Amino acid sequence: MPGVYDVGTSMLRRCYGIWIHTPPVLDVATHFPMAAHLQRNWRHIRLEVLHLLSRNARIPKFHHLIANQADISDNDDIPWRVFVLRAYGQDQKANQAICPATAQLIQAIPNVISANISILEAGKHIPAHRGPYRGFLRYHLPLLVPKDAAGESLAVLRVDKRCYRLREGRGILWDDTYEHEAWNRGQSPRIVLIVDIARPGMPPLLRAIDRCVYAMIVRSNSLRAFLAKSEVSVETSRRAG
Repeated sequence: MPGVYDVGTSMLRRCYGIWIHTPPVLDVATHFPMAAHLQRNWRHIRLEVLHLLSRNARIPKFHHLIANQADISDNDDIPWRVFVLRAYGQDQKANQAICPATAQLIQAIPNVISANISILEAGKHIPAHRGPYRGFLRYHLPLLVPKDAAGESLAVLRVDKRCYRLREGRGILWDDTYEHEAWNRGQSPRIVLIVDIARPGMPPLLRAIDRCVYAMIVRSNSLRAFLAKSEVSVETSRRAG
């Protein structure tokens, strides 16, 4: 039986659906032209993230940040970790200091709501689910993708009825209120930069609702707790023994 959260999010999607009729996956150049700014620099972002991982960064699992997402994050014994850079317009400054070049690229884009590095360990499957809110679009920029012996991508994203094999440096823009799921079928981590942008072309009424929703979230204790839990520590250089 659907819970209160499921019923509420379903009603919210239907409300926005009165005005929004875009497909599950959208043309990047049309709806997020600033993505080119990120794609040109994807190798620099990857180098910075790999350096972060080399420092034994203690990156939290997704359900440790948002407990009610355990059904899609803690569904098996394989980690899904998230390195938060921004959430609902609030910068995670400690994490941005660890990856300053990536942070600078994100800060140069005016309509970024949230940004993070998503890391799926080998064999991880994120079950089918839907996001609650149509006020933003989600951009995936694959940074590190496991491949088979023939060089074929083993990282798959299904959005609605279609599956997409992720390609390093090739972004995809999509609406996460459509049912979606993800697999890492490889033997090494799948690493993706995820950027949520304000949906362009929204009618004034929905934009006004957005501003009210964001104002409430920014003032909430839950966002402050999320940002606190998302702060990552890294090992400093070791002394020679």
